[in-house]
Amino acid sequence: MNAPKWTEEALRWLKFAMEDLRQAEILVKSKEAAPRHACWFAQQAAEKALKAALVLEGISFPFRHNLNALRDLLPAGWRVKDQYPDLSELTVWAVEARYPGDWPEATREDAYRAALEARGVLDSVLEDFRSRGVGV
Repeated sequence: MNAPKWTEEALRWLKFAMEDLRQAEILVKSKEAAPRHACWFAQQAAEKALKAALVLEGISFPFRHNLNALRDLLPAGWRVKDQYPDLSELTVWAVEARYPGDWPEATREDAYRAALEARGVLDSVLEDFRSRGVGV
């Protein structure tokens, strides 16, 4: 696979990340929406942003939801590695937001924090795309 294809595919991943984050932010503001849905979209936005960065680097990644593991696959120089050293709290929403289990229901505060952290991850990745000359 050549670099232009990687760039095109990376931008597709970023588009999906931005769409997921937009949904999370809409749901956070909605009084009718279940907070867990915003948490899940936020987790997905961060996951897709990290995978976009990996695609841009030409790095294969496992299809899993562990944001720390995905972030750690990135080489040095990606701001998200330093700015977000622990994405565990956001990672849990990949499962806990989608399925009933022995965990507490997400709160509005959880949803707000998840969307805020996902926004930070996405913004960090976008900044690094731009610094690498990839227009977003």
